[in-house]
Amino acid sequence: MSELRKPKEDLHDPGEAQGPEEAQLLGAERGEAATSSASSRPISLCATEEALPQEALNKMVANMVKFLLCKYRAKEPTSDAELLHTVLGGNQEHFPVVFRQAVECVLLVFGIDVRQVETAPIYIMVPCLGLTCDVIQSGEQGLPKAGLLVVVLSLILQNGDRGPEEEIWRALNKMGVYVWKEHSIFGEPRELLTQVWVREGYLEYRQVPDSDPARFEFLWGPRAFAETSKEKFTEYLLRVNRRAFRSFPFPSAEAVREENEGS
Repeated sequence: MSELRKPKEDLHDPGEAQGPEEAQLLGAERGEAATSSASSRPISLCATEEALPQEALNKMVANMVKFLLCKYRAKEPTSDAELLHTVLGGNQEHFPVVFRQAVECVLLVFGIDVRQVETAPIYIMVPCLGLTCDVIQSGEQGLPKAGLLVVVLSLILQNGDRGPEEEIWRALNKMGVYVWKEHSIFGEPRELLTQVWVREGYLEYRQVPDSDPARFEFLWGPRAFAETSKEKFTEYLLRVNRRAFRSFPFPSAEAVREENEGS
């Protein structure tokens, strides 16, 4: 069984020094039985990744992302065989690269970890780092939002456990998430950060003591501490290779909703 990858890169601010492709990551409109993360599963990449036209690769990855999201909502496992035949029509040649990119996409954007069950090629989708914010909203039809919560909690951790509001938004802006601007995946982000996740206990939002004019900051909330830990976040950030922050063919919110409604 493969172990989690732990790149040698230092811990970086996910909003720092991002290029145009990295900025598309969050802004583009395009369980206990498990023993390892599918994103760390050793995959033999061959020349097919280069030989496959980018447009065709993008479409394959987008279709697999939509399929994995449907499985996550239905709380159903999947397998190599199902992904290969249902999503790729038996196109085994390109399966490794498509699977790898789709797994990275659902982890980084939607906060869903695709994990392999024991030694079999069977996978379950679980909330990243144990965060259950999407379970709380399970009655809604919105897309999973844990990916953004992971980013915000990471930024707070990397700012000495206190995330100045202006620093948080500066980093999120580089990812295509703006104050007061509706996002296709996350909805209205200011309301999500300062009201919804504060009410649910994932974040604290308070005025900086003695600040004049008033400035505000974010802190980890009690529910974040209850469901995960700073140690787990540190391991996660070391595990996620920054090279994964590339331009993926992310499905639009509309496309994913259509896929969910049709399933």
